Amino acid sequence: MNAAAERLLIVEDDPGLTRQLRWSFEAYEPVFAEDRNSAIDQIRRHEPQVVLLDLGLPPDAEGIEEGMRALSDILRLAPATKVVVVTGNGDESSAIKAVAAGAYDFYQKPVEIQVLELIIQRAFHIWQLERQNRQLRSNADRPLHGLIATSESMRRIVRQIEKIAPTSATTLLQGDTGSGKEVLARALHRLSPRAEQPFVAINCAAIPEHLLESELFGYEKGAFTGAQKQTLGKIELAEGGTLFLDEIGDMAHSLQAKLLRFLQERVIERVGGRHEIPVNARVVCATHRDLESLIAEGEFREDLYYRIAEITIRIPPLRERDSDAIAIAKALFDKANKEHGRALRGFAPEALAAIEYHDWPGNVRELEHRVNRAVILAEGKLIDAADMGLVHPVEDSDDGQLNLRQVRDVAERSALEKSLARADGNISKAARFLGVSRPAIYDLMRKHGIESN
Repeated sequence: MNAAAERLLIVEDDPGLTRQLRWSFEAYEPVFAEDRNSAIDQIRRHEPQVVLLDLGLPPDAEGIEEGMRALSDILRLAPATKVVVVTGNGDESSAIKAVAAGAYDFYQKPVEIQVLELIIQRAFHIWQLERQNRQLRSNADRPLHGLIATSESMRRIVRQIEKIAPTSATTLLQGDTGSGKEVLARALHRLSPRAEQPFVAINCAAIPEHLLESELFGYEKGAFTGAQKQTLGKIELAEGGTLFLDEIGDMAHSLQAKLLRFLQERVIERVGGRHEIPVNARVVCATHRDLESLIAEGEFREDLYYRIAEITIRIPPLRERDSDAIAIAKALFDKANKEHGRALRGFAPEALAAIEYHDWPGNVRELEHRVNRAVILAEGKLIDAADMGLVHPVEDSDDGQLNLRQVRDVAERSALEKSLARADGNISKAARFLGVSRPAIYDLMRKHGIESN
């Protein structure tokens, strides 16, 4: 976390001391409050990591009760915040009481700026270490690295992946181009007992038919013109690990029979070879095509279909994954902002609205392209809709639903998911976006079965 991102809230009603502290801590983007109510407003608005809190607040400037109530309110709203309390000279009992109530540290007046600066600097450092620790725990709890799933439809898929991964079941991933099929395939591998072994991917649509056989099965020296040495194929290279066959719906009919034999017997023969080679590899396939229609047209073998589709996972397009587009866009923005050396602050509100409105025919791949382009070309500090080549949204037309309760529930859930995505899972921010209280957000999450990240 750099200094520009460090926010310090100073709660102090003495104008002279406030001016001194403003000048001394200007590197921390300080914000100020004079009493408990304004302090709470600043906590909600700015979410400071560290708070410098004078316990002697009006209307009881000579006592500590109002300051203690402010401490309690701050920690209730933002438990991770580090609160440094300031007490009167010699008032150690108040400092001890505040620390027992959850304050990070204390300092007694009169203020010595150099000492106070060290305390605050250490508080920011501890906050950062704790944040990193929370992220590590969060990543451990969410092993599908690279997959962002805030919508219920994708959360269901995550749960399926977690159940399937420990098995050896051949799995078929069906979804539009760019919907994240390889990300899910890699997640299956990463969560499986084969995680330390190779993950080998091949795109069946990207390699000409006459080359695909040798790419898959390998070849012996002299098998054809130019075969100057024995070469292992992708299937052999996946020994002990996972073989990912992307766009299997485009595989030539002649090769489908050879792949079927491998799936049935778990042996292969290299091109030009005479010996069977056993291979122990899990197979995960993916396609954007309707294989059942291809079977009806005679373009895909039915017996192969049933071999590769022991378990089928259908990935919804991005347009059907409410709230995922914004969450993914923010993650892509962070990556691109760093890669291109920009110092952009994020998306303007109209850009977020445009992301929600767009149909995303190219799915996540299109979203990545547009975000990357916007980061490179944006002239302001915030990306707007024009930077992404998107149009401003218009009001949606009637969707034909006539059941009022059903319409209300759908709209309520959609608004909740989108607000949580915009707020990066921050409950306080989401509550502000919707104009409701934090308890109301929690009630809505329980009602709709949405888990907090």
